[in-house]
Amino acid sequence: MDWKPDRKAKKAIYKQLAEYLENGIADGTFPPDKPLPSERYLAKELNINRSTVVAAYGELESNGLIQRIRGSGTTVSKDIWGITKKRIPSWNRYIEAGSFLPNLPVTQRIRKEAVEHKLINLASGELSEDLFPMEYLREITSTRSFIGSLGYDHPQGNEILRNTITKHVRQFRQIETSPSSILITSGAQQALHLVVQCLLKPGDAVALEDPSYSYNLPIFKSAGIKPYFLSVDKNGINPEELLSLHKKHRIRMIFLNPAYQNPTGYLLNENQRKALLEISSEHGIPVVEDDPYSLTSFTGEHVPTLKSMDGHGNVLYISSLSKIVASGLRIGWLIGPKPVIERLSDAKQQIDFGHAIFNQWIANDFLESKNFHAHIKRLVKELEKRRDQIVTSLKFYLKDQVDFSVPQGGIHIWCKIKKDFNEIQLLEESIRRGVIYVPGSTIGSKKGFVRFTFAREDEVSIDEGIKRFSEALHFL
Repeated sequence: MDWKPDRKAKKAIYKQLAEYLENGIADGTFPPDKPLPSERYLAKELNINRSTVVAAYGELESNGLIQRIRGSGTTVSKDIWGITKKRIPSWNRYIEAGSFLPNLPVTQRIRKEAVEHKLINLASGELSEDLFPMEYLREITSTRSFIGSLGYDHPQGNEILRNTITKHVRQFRQIETSPSSILITSGAQQALHLVVQCLLKPGDAVALEDPSYSYNLPIFKSAGIKPYFLSVDKNGINPEELLSLHKKHRIRMIFLNPAYQNPTGYLLNENQRKALLEISSEHGIPVVEDDPYSLTSFTGEHVPTLKSMDGHGNVLYISSLSKIVASGLRIGWLIGPKPVIERLSDAKQQIDFGHAIFNQWIANDFLESKNFHAHIKRLVKELEKRRDQIVTSLKFYLKDQVDFSVPQGGIHIWCKIKKDFNEIQLLEESIRRGVIYVPGSTIGSKKGFVRFTFAREDEVSIDEGIKRFSEALHFL
């Protein structure tokens, strides 16, 4: 056999082997009238584990390209070269050829483990169900009749909800806007997708925080965008660093999470906010402000949004109910200049013909009610208790092995592990012990960090989770 696997390639060896065999089936190297090489023969010939061959054959079988018959070996599927001359598509090629890139494997692994296994979840950026305002939402659905239309709604979202959001952002976020400048989206994630896909083009340079939630989002790579990174310290980004980046790369757009930033929990201070907006105005660079957490201040002080300080219309403001009410509602919004909103709403119509009316009805009634303010007060109080618990647990179990700043809002804590460790080994050992978190490399360029999220678990589970993480770290 002339073919050998490329052991330096990023693609797994079993996938390389499956691709080679698939190509051989297509060009007749492996005809249907002869059995394919045995697993044992291929393992010896290619100097690989037999389990690797088994995995490759398993993939080909799942795609309908081969059939494995006990006692007869492995042969090319008759459905490919049978009398009908019909072929099954090579789905793996389609999967790998698509322009929309998948999440990083470690990100996929974290989400899969969090969903499929009963782990202590310090990874997921959503609230636990006991923090959802279920009583208030049940009251809306059980005592108030829905009287809206069940047809397609306005391209920008339900007008009543947009009016309510106009009042909401004025009261809680000091943002002056109008319903015509608001687009309802399926959470903040869809808003980010629309901005990237509609307002940028391949080769454009954008500035992202490092670390940040946006750091490894596939949407930027899928769109061919060139990201350049701004370091984040306890005061947020340094505007001078942004200016330097712009001079070198002509930055087209800036993506920021200024309030209790994910993952650091830092708050962009007022002077740096002003300097950032001055640079944006002077150079005509739009700022995309992602604001999931500004209402979660543990000190009770008002956190000004960039949009509330924006006197020139340079800021596209994104927020949602996902982190403060319920992620499953899928209600987010984007505020910006009317021409931008119209462009993005047109794109959203092409994708989903508008947002689900029932979700908008529930969101509208809850935002309008006095119960919203009561819920936020309770939520902040409960999140602060969980923040205090994770700080206590980190100090008790990890002592001087970890550095972190105590966040004054939000749901994340960013930790520097002083001990040298293998990131993947630590994650796997932690999963084995029943706790999951986010490795720092998935959301930042610096090594040695982890992100814990304290909104998904109660205080008892948070303490047990940090204990298990500590045991995993000591085991390495």
